Amino acid sequence: MMALLQHAVPVVTLIFVVSSMVAMGLGLKITEITAPLRNLRLVALSLLANFVVMPAAALLLARVLHLDEPFGVGLLLLGVAAGAPFLPKLAQLAKGDLAFAVALMVVLMVITVGYLPLVLPLLLPGVSVNPGQIARSLVVLMLVPLAIALAVNAKLPRAAAVVKPWCDRLSSLSLAAVVVLLVVVNFRNVLSVFGTRAILAGLLFIAIGYGLGWVLGGPAAGTRPVLGLGTAQRNIAAALVVGGQSFTDPGVVVMVVVVAIVGLLILLPLSRRLARTAKHGDGG
Repeated sequence: MMALLQHAVPVVTLIFVVSSMVAMGLGLKITEITAPLRNLRLVALSLLANFVVMPAAALLLARVLHLDEPFGVGLLLLGVAAGAPFLPKLAQLAKGDLAFAVALMVVLMVITVGYLPLVLPLLLPGVSVNPGQIARSLVVLMLVPLAIALAVNAKLPRAAAVVKPWCDRLSSLSLAAVVVLLVVVNFRNVLSVFGTRAILAGLLFIAIGYGLGWVLGGPAAGTRPVLGLGTAQRNIAAALVVGGQSFTDPGVVVMVVVVAIVGLLILLPLSRRLARTAKHGDGG
């Protein structure tokens, strides 16, 4: 039974990623996604938060909390891997600026493909990373479905309007399934890190990311929560690809999975709370 659930995790994750990318693309136009990128200050602060401060935070937390080396490496992998596929969904739940969320995800994801193989060997001498492997999974699963959906919305807006609610529903259901499956399948892994300060490191890492993103997200109410969520939620797919291929110690992947689970369990309810806060703010 557990083996069946383990096989279900990548399948359900694939359904979530593709359906959420299609749903976002069917509801947006290319000009809406590119418009937030004209705010160069916001883009620069987003890159600073995700590619300078978060790797530094991972290194600092590993040192201060005296994490076991594999857990420290796993946290660092998450620190250098930005562009979370969950971001647009979290932004949608939080009633944040969805166009900025999609633009931010794409920019961070594309940079991660080049940044991770360059920086990781500098921070962890002796480690080699295959950028092609990372790029392939991210481009095929995320950028291609998004591009196709954007094209459909541009050419066939009525069809896009009909299909989008179904993709939204599938995306929400598969996200719930991903969270449940991750918790059930990795329950022993989560238990195994108790007493190692790994969960504490993950909690602090997520809190630093959210707080930093919120502060740097500018004055606009729509962009602050998006950058907060986008900095706190890391690119789990890229971190798992590198963790599984470049390291023999299973503790590296365990740390990535544990922080991923903790992140989703915190950020999903937080997104809903942000939406309620925004609603009350609008009402006031």
